Amino acid sequence: MARDQIIGQLRERIVAFATSRGSRDVAEDLAQEVLMVLHEKYPQVTELTELVPLTFQILRYKMLDLHRKNLRRGEYHQESIDDRPLADPGDDPAVQAEQKERVGQLIDGLQQLGERCRELFRLKLQGHTFPEIQHKFGERSINTIYTWDSRCRKQLLALLGGRWETTIHQAGEGKRKTGQKDL
Repeated sequence: MARDQIIGQLRERIVAFATSRGSRDVAEDLAQEVLMVLHEKYPQVTELTELVPLTFQILRYKMLDLHRKNLRRGEYHQESIDDRPLADPGDDPAVQAEQKERVGQLIDGLQQLGERCRELFRLKLQGHTFPEIQHKFGERSINTIYTWDSRCRKQLLALLGGRWETTIHQAGEGKRKTGQKDL
């Protein structure tokens, strides 16, 4: 058999062996590299008994080199970009504007309250419990603190226009209840 015929059959065996250890595309590339080495460095080798072991030894070296290169590049530990979550673009600008308006209204309302109500809300926002607030105000009855809290919330609600939610959200809800559509 001629050397070209032997190499043609060897190419099929090289691709089959390399495919069993990796992808078909990589196997084709490895087969091409092995055949180039055989052609350039070992043109004198023509016997089948010498050519087959030499070919598979070159293939093993090429596969080992590819493995080292992939390991060095970190390709074995890469995450697929499809598995990564999309970046959070943040809140919608309309939601941000709505929240800014709501905070501004709340601050304005709190500034219009009396000193006792502002202090009560400050202590609640700091995470103090009603018994702790009772102690800080020096009151004998916790019911007094509950009453102050209720009255202060009612005053704040009145200063905010009678509703805790923003008017944009309320308007959308009203349309849905009456069957009107958003434009």
